[in-house]
Amino acid sequence: MNRLPNFLYIGPDKAGSSWLHEVLLKHPDVYLTPAKDLYYFDRYYDRGTGWYADQFRDARDEPVVGEVCQDYLFHPQAAARIHETLGEVKVMVSLRDPVERAWSSYLYMRKHGIGPDTFGEALRVRPELLDHGRYATGLDRFLELLPRENVHVALFDDLSADPQGFLDRVTDFLDVERLPLAEEDLAARLPAARARSVALASLARRTADWVREHDGARIVGAVKRSPVVHKVLYQPLDRQAVRPASDDVATVRRALAPEVESLERTFGFPLRDAWGW
Repeated sequence: MNRLPNFLYIGPDKAGSSWLHEVLLKHPDVYLTPAKDLYYFDRYYDRGTGWYADQFRDARDEPVVGEVCQDYLFHPQAAARIHETLGEVKVMVSLRDPVERAWSSYLYMRKHGIGPDTFGEALRVRPELLDHGRYATGLDRFLELLPRENVHVALFDDLSADPQGFLDRVTDFLDVERLPLAEEDLAARLPAARARSVALASLARRTADWVREHDGARIVGAVKRSPVVHKVLYQPLDRQAVRPASDDVATVRRALAPEVESLERTFGFPLRDAWGW
């Protein structure tokens, strides 16, 4: 009988979810779907619980069965759907400075030929750049349904500074043995990149979307995890040289300051100080 998850990473994007997925795949007591981002509880909920359970058909006796999907935090119905389907599941988030997260997401758009030429214009016409920084709003929906001890809130800053410590807190939360990181995993990688060919990168993205729509999430996951594909399609950016304009930084901070203040009240993190707000 196929198992359903007892653990979900729910978001946001551009905050270490790919790194976490790759590392937890190596843990002997954790089963994750080979494909990151099934999008069941937001995009594909009409496929039904049977389809979702089938994604975990290879799970055996691992105490933790899970999924990493970066968008569940923001969908207005995802929390209720998750609770109805999985009960008091464990969930986690990794919070990143909303300015840095939005900027990283914009760079992702540009390397795939999506959206306006400037970050400022993108903030005006691509609402998800700000909406995916509304961490408190999303977490409130989960905290209304799940016990506080079932919600692990991590900080991307901690992943960047101490990947092993970040992972140890995750495995402690999951109640499994700690996993010593291999040398190649000790560097928390979230590289900005530009497409070597925007047309080719855009085609690859559209193809991945089509394959996912046609129930090929495992294929998409295998291709996206291939370092060869990334090397062919993209080249790294110097993140220190490519920075958002100060006016655009101010725009993001004004829009999301109430969210950050709410997080500070709920979880006690001094986020404005940590993020230089």
